[in-house]
Amino acid sequence: MERKKFIYYQEEDMFVGWLEEFPDYKTQGETLAELKENLQDLYSELSSGNIPKILRVGELLVA
Repeated sequence: MERKKFIYYQEEDMFVGWLEEFPDYKTQGETLAELKENLQDLYSELSSGNIPKILRVGELLVA
């Protein structure tokens, strides 16, 4: 099992979040636990290889 970082905020009665690795793909939940479940489902979809042209975040070391 690996760990994935996510970013989230609460907007009125919903938690909105996205995976740090995939910032363009957001999901939500009524509770933080539900948001985490939805993020796990989202990660499964995005890492399945079935969705073309997924935008990702990378790192570049510059001198």
